Amino acid sequence: MSTISIKTTEEIEGMRVAGRLASEVLDYITPFVKVGVTTGELDRLCHEYMVNVQGSIPAPLNYCPPGYTPYPKAICTSVNDVICHGIPGDKVLKNGDVVNLDITVIKDGFHGDNSRMFFIGEPSILAKRLSDVTYECMWLGISKVKPGAHLGDIGHVIQQHAEKNGYSVVREFCGHGIGRVFHEEPQVLHYGRPGTLEKLEAGMIFTIEPMINAGRRDIREMGDGWTIKTKDRSLSAQWEHTILVTETGYEVLTQSAGTPPPPAIVGTQAQAAVAA
Repeated sequence: MSTISIKTTEEIEGMRVAGRLASEVLDYITPFVKVGVTTGELDRLCHEYMVNVQGSIPAPLNYCPPGYTPYPKAICTSVNDVICHGIPGDKVLKNGDVVNLDITVIKDGFHGDNSRMFFIGEPSILAKRLSDVTYECMWLGISKVKPGAHLGDIGHVIQQHAEKNGYSVVREFCGHGIGRVFHEEPQVLHYGRPGTLEKLEAGMIFTIEPMINAGRRDIREMGDGWTIKTKDRSLSAQWEHTILVTETGYEVLTQSAGTPPPPAIVGTQAQAAVAA
């Protein structure tokens, strides 16, 4: 028996608002992500913007799944070989660094969750290519979303594209259902076989957030209990959107004025769906 919740019209509207606000935090912080800033300062700016400007709540702050200590900050800042859940602090960003900022806000009880990659100064060719391919992976996954498709279809197209480009897919972390709860069913794996796992229905909402490594997929957990790095110290990249399954396809809920457009690889289909 599936425990995946189908959202009501009112819940979908709440999720649209939360998704847009989460994306607007990324728009707001973009000009500050540059050489010399600390990850802690980015966290402070985002936190103040959420609370004072948006009237939203930073979902990660004090978030505490079973077996974890409470997460101590408002956002996640994952730099270079950090795959996910990097804790902001006194790390100073320098030229050539790449950082993923993962933002989740709560507004009127609903969660909006998204992340983007940022280059500090001039990125290496490797870092730029890894980020671009990861962005394409996310969008190829999104483009598979429609009623009757399977979660395995999403994972398969992501895994194919990553591995075709010589990269690997992190398996320990995945996308997830989201709504009034930060992490709910289903788990959205970023690898898999077409036609497998749950069938998609209109009204489902979940994240697609592939974590792609330039080297091997193996991970290591840091002593803080949260930060996850690549075991071989290779670069990692991640992009994330929150997606609604519609009657005819999908709607990206985490959109705002500064959202990067879909990549050429997914073609006009995605462009049309975003405009809809």
